[in-house]
Amino acid sequence: MYYCHHCKTEKPQTEFYESSHRKCKECIKTNVRANREKNIEKYRAYDRQRNMLPERVEARKEYIRTERGKAVKKKSMQNYHERYPMKYAAHVMFRNAVRDKRVLKVSVCSECNSTDKVEGHHDDYTKPFDVRWLCEKCHKEWHKHNEPIYF
Repeated sequence: MYYCHHCKTEKPQTEFYESSHRKCKECIKTNVRANREKNIEKYRAYDRQRNMLPERVEARKEYIRTERGKAVKKKSMQNYHERYPMKYAAHVMFRNAVRDKRVLKVSVCSECNSTDKVEGHHDDYTKPFDVRWLCEKCHKEWHKHNEPIYF
């Protein structure tokens, strides 16, 4: 039995990490969670930067090609469609209208006049054909500062 100096209890050796005999696993986990919560912006910035490392990007691409990766992606999309049925319906109706050439796709961003990766953006999902054409950068910026209408 070992004594945890943090929670002041005696616990079996299996409740301690090999490298730490002063704090039990539960106390260490609690401290790590509290530290992450306290410094969440710092950790989010670190995570975003780390996720863009070439080997991590490649690993995600490889994973999505596996059977398990495909199943996880499919389940994720199903959950998304169930959580946001109106948003999904608006996307489908608009995509079909573009496909059938009832709506012409514009190749210039309405905010910055960029021609890079222009996307249709809904301010209000109750109006599926009322879109603005925004480049990926302007589209992300809009969503940072605004909330779309769902009902």
